[in-house]
Amino acid sequence: MTISRRSLIKTGLAAGTALSIPYVLRARAAGGAPQTVHMVRDGDLQVFDPIISTYGITANHGAAVYDTLFSLDSKLTPQPQMVGNWGLSQDKRTYTFALRDGLSWHDGTPVTAGDCVASIRRWTETASGGQLIKALATDISKKDDKTFKIVLKEPLGLLIDILATVSPPSLYIMREKDANTPPTEQVTANIGSGPFKFNQDLARPGSSFTYDRNEKYLPRSEPADGLAGGKVVKVERVVWDNIADQQTAIAALQAGEIDFIESPPLDLVPVLAGNPDIVLQIVNVGGTDRYVRMNFLQKPFNNVKARQALLYLIDQEAVMRTTYPPEYINTVVSLFGTKTPYTNDENTGWYKKGGDPEKAKQLFQEAGYAGEKVVILQATNRAFHSNAAQYLAGALRKIGINAALAPTEWGGITARLDNKGPVDNGGWSIFVSGDTDYAMGDVLGNVFFNANGDKAWYGWPQNDEYEALRAKWATVTTLEERQALARKMQRIWWDFVGSVFLGQFTEPAARRKTLTGVIGMPGIIPMWNMEKA
Repeated sequence: MTISRRSLIKTGLAAGTALSIPYVLRARAAGGAPQTVHMVRDGDLQVFDPIISTYGITANHGAAVYDTLFSLDSKLTPQPQMVGNWGLSQDKRTYTFALRDGLSWHDGTPVTAGDCVASIRRWTETASGGQLIKALATDISKKDDKTFKIVLKEPLGLLIDILATVSPPSLYIMREKDANTPPTEQVTANIGSGPFKFNQDLARPGSSFTYDRNEKYLPRSEPADGLAGGKVVKVERVVWDNIADQQTAIAALQAGEIDFIESPPLDLVPVLAGNPDIVLQIVNVGGTDRYVRMNFLQKPFNNVKARQALLYLIDQEAVMRTTYPPEYINTVVSLFGTKTPYTNDENTGWYKKGGDPEKAKQLFQEAGYAGEKVVILQATNRAFHSNAAQYLAGALRKIGINAALAPTEWGGITARLDNKGPVDNGGWSIFVSGDTDYAMGDVLGNVFFNANGDKAWYGWPQNDEYEALRAKWATVTTLEERQALARKMQRIWWDFVGSVFLGQFTEPAARRKTLTGVIGMPGIIPMWNMEKA
């Protein structure tokens, strides 16, 4: 008789069994205060510097420890956060910002305009939208301790939107001495001005990280609204527990040992839905779009025909079903996601339900493929990443491609991605990743959209015609103009194939009924506003 893990968890917990929960977790929870929230996040926090990282887990760390000049509300509209008031000159080239009162660092020193200027300058070296500001700025400087300015060569109507983006790396404000760290090096101090303090003494890399309420944080007076408004912390401590085994995490949630799981396995969602003590909630609003990046610098994907082959090869429904039930998945054919203002159908004739492996095989032949090894990075501790890598390897092998998996935990993936060399020297060919659907409409903030070679994100795509169009995004003034530009960009993108979509999924998080006030936003799950009964 075969027993599914769904049945095992359901029957085991019905009988009151707690044996599947590690003793260390049981002991930790048993001694926890009622105002401590235990969360299992999607990913293992390894990079702590949100200005140099594109990882969602690092962005969430940044949202807890640091603060932002502007934040998006629930309608994705920028609102002042650290900024008290701001103004724009008559020629629309000079922005002046004044900080609100009461801002201080976790070390007790006041936040100054100099901190903001240094943080902005560092961020303009790493972020796509920041690089645009750097190219247009003639001056980024402080006027006094609470006031600073950004002076531009020409108007940039989307500047506030760029400063408020949640597409990592986002603009989190750091102390000036930390922000003066070169963007090639990681800031590890973890001292911000945000609503939570990082508890260094309780940091257990690979096991747990602890965030304590910043008792001196002064929230804005407005009610919480998305990431905007008052960041009122209503619990004393939040612990991120790293529980790699999903069955153990589910058992711990059912038993009340933890309070929240960001990404519960979807085959177990019906079990959770039947538990009156568990609530399912969509917190990653809009869903996540999965894709692969190909290494433009090395064979075979330095040839556009090989990249086009991958576009035709992938059966989006098949790859998404390796991990997600059909009711949670969707196909993605637009460069701009499925629900953004710029989603369109330009140059999408390549899409075919079930894929087109014969066309893919033909294109590899036209590319002159000669048996080169295609190395697919496989993150073994992330279910979809691992399953998708295995799907890709199998699909490629079926059409005669020498595909090889490079299995490692996520930390090994991040260490290898920077290698631009051939696979025989530790390089890579294909990398599985993803973004919120919101981010697929954030052309200036999301590094995914860059196709400027060495300055682009992983895979280093390059197409000058596309880049010339992308450069116009900041200069057009109306939604209709941007929508027309999006169609032109998408036509070229699918010709040179900067990346290939695998599909979209929307999954619920799971929380104990006793945990309320969890705010849903694209990519960021804020820890303020939460209450635990």
